[in-house]
Amino acid sequence: MQKRLIHFSGFSGAIAVALGAMGAHFLKTKMEQGAITMDQLQAFETGTRYQIYHSIALLVIALLYDKLNQRLMSKAAYCFMAGIVLFSGSLYILSTGNLMGLSSARWLGPITPIGGLFLIAGWLITGISAAKKQD
Repeated sequence: MQKRLIHFSGFSGAIAVALGAMGAHFLKTKMEQGAITMDQLQAFETGTRYQIYHSIALLVIALLYDKLNQRLMSKAAYCFMAGIVLFSGSLYILSTGNLMGLSSARWLGPITPIGGLFLIAGWLITGISAAKKQD
């Protein structure tokens, strides 16, 4: 499990940095051209910020995996992974949908808070795992 978490964390972190750079450069020019709005750019940046935070959290979970309740740490990790995909992924698509020809992707709007709930659950489970650590 630790190895899988490190793999996911590494790839997710790399994707977050690449998308953050794309947002800072490519999408800013698209905003200046009127192709996307400031709100869309900010939503995209929120997605990258949360993705990098939770990629780091997954790395920490991998490093603490043997020290805390492994069953709960696994659940927390899966919550973080689902949260990254649902929260950040939906923000990416919603904020760039017009550029990608996916203007009908509005149905993804309710997916974002579901992803947020997964991220919150991951943090709560991480805290609980420390209270129920294996001795």
